[in-house]
Amino acid sequence: MLIMRHELLLVAILVILLLVEIFLPEKHKHRIIPLAIILMGVVTALGFIPGPTGSLFGGMYSTSNLVLIMKNILNIGTLVIFIQSAEWLKKDENREKISEYFIVLLSSLIGMFYMISSGDFLMFYLGLELATIPVAAAAAFERFKEKSAEAGVKLIFMSALSSGILLYGISMIYGTIGTMYFQDVAPKFTGSSLQVIAFIFFFAGMAFKISLVPFHLWAADVYEGAPINVTSYLSVVSKGAAVFILMILLYTVFTKIALMWRDVVYIIAILTMTVGNLFAMRQRNIKRFLAFSSISQAGFILLGIIGQSQLGMTTVIYFVLIYLFSNLGAFGVATAISNKTGKETIDDYDGFYRTNPLLSLAMMLSLFSLAGIPPLAGFFGKFFLFTAAAKQGLFILIVIAVLNTIISLYYYLLVIKAMFLNKSDQPIAYFKSDFYTRLGLLICSAGIIIIGFASPIYEWILQLSHGLIY
Repeated sequence: MLIMRHELLLVAILVILLLVEIFLPEKHKHRIIPLAIILMGVVTALGFIPGPTGSLFGGMYSTSNLVLIMKNILNIGTLVIFIQSAEWLKKDENREKISEYFIVLLSSLIGMFYMISSGDFLMFYLGLELATIPVAAAAAFERFKEKSAEAGVKLIFMSALSSGILLYGISMIYGTIGTMYFQDVAPKFTGSSLQVIAFIFFFAGMAFKISLVPFHLWAADVYEGAPINVTSYLSVVSKGAAVFILMILLYTVFTKIALMWRDVVYIIAILTMTVGNLFAMRQRNIKRFLAFSSISQAGFILLGIIGQSQLGMTTVIYFVLIYLFSNLGAFGVATAISNKTGKETIDDYDGFYRTNPLLSLAMMLSLFSLAGIPPLAGFFGKFFLFTAAAKQGLFILIVIAVLNTIISLYYYLLVIKAMFLNKSDQPIAYFKSDFYTRLGLLICSAGIIIIGFASPIYEWILQLSHGLIY
């Protein structure tokens, strides 16, 4: 059972938190926060210890060293989000729901792990639903706030719709082939008319999870209404897991219709990058701003997927790791400001550098990395994505992506301009962040600076990705 150690460790955390919730007196509920962070930190560290790989349950569950890297990346993102959530959870209105917050996110993470390790469409769908439903509950965590409750309702309804579409596609695949195991589906998926329709339904359902255009309309409203820590989880961990499994399935199960799905991904990539950037320029709320920014980043990720090569798979995983630190760094600063002042608009950031220089520098570092400014990690991530696309001769797509990079730099600079250049008669007053906030930002800043220069990480992923593509 060590093959399934990531999932079992998370289940162990859930059991511990449930027992602590039952036996810990009400006045000591806040102690659950450091306990959950420490346990998640231990699980994240244990995830990097080499262990056995293989399959279970007749091939329904399988894992490899590359899949373990994907899970470790999601563990790191969840750990950082737990750290960034500490101060928010200490608020009076959240004290009674501290353990529920951790349990909901851990349950969702377990679903993502099963989804990534699935060996057939049944395990994949069960993991997908386990990953989705708890997140909808987390979006409505501040249930007495109208926007939070609305975000939860919107997410659950839209998730139900997309899951239904995806499940219909899976049923058509089963109907045409007679099996649900990925290894058996791959050689028989020849691209008949019914199979192509099945793939379109399947891809549409997955595109919703990643918020690709035109399946992105839910993202901004849900991101704005949900608690900001849940928003960061949706934009990084949830999206990262969906990207990983979509890439695996495109490269392994749907490889015989690659010429068809590459055209689909080509168009979707252009639309996602462009629409995400154009709408991000118009946003004044920081959560909606980062929502459309994450939509645009998803478009860039497709450049690696469309490469359909070992290089493409490596660059996608590497970029998601970089995106994790960059996005969580930006969300970390936004979370600190929201917790202290309740302000969440870009106009509120005017003159922020004069009162809080360190937080301003952390935000600038994160936004520059998202924009792809050298020598930060985001530059190397996008450079490798462009390289993967260039290997396939997709030079027009690369030109469009470069133009979108320039556009994204403009709206990222709007936030930096507000903090460093704009003047305000009533800027956000100086405040000292708590230990957890500083720790979270330190981890993200270190990741942004170090990973770009840590070529062994890229080489390691490249080596492990060898042989996965059929």
